[in-house]
Amino acid sequence: MDIRIGILNSPRELAFESSESAADIAATISAAVEKGAPLVTLVDSKGKHYLVPTAAIGYVEIGSDSTRRVGFVG
Repeated sequence: MDIRIGILNSPRELAFESSESAADIAATISAAVEKGAPLVTLVDSKGKHYLVPTAAIGYVEIGSDSTRRVGFVG
């Protein structure tokens, strides 16, 4: 699952791949924002942890979990 998080006042976005489902990621971020938690913790497919301040989240884009094609398309 591809995830992109836009951070306020930052020209770059946080992008990584996660093995969690789109519903789980959305629920984790929504719960952290609703509870007023200072940070939300996300884990990528390689086991790296990302701590994102909830007050600085501009947007969250959760991509599809389709597999990438390899080779020439045409």
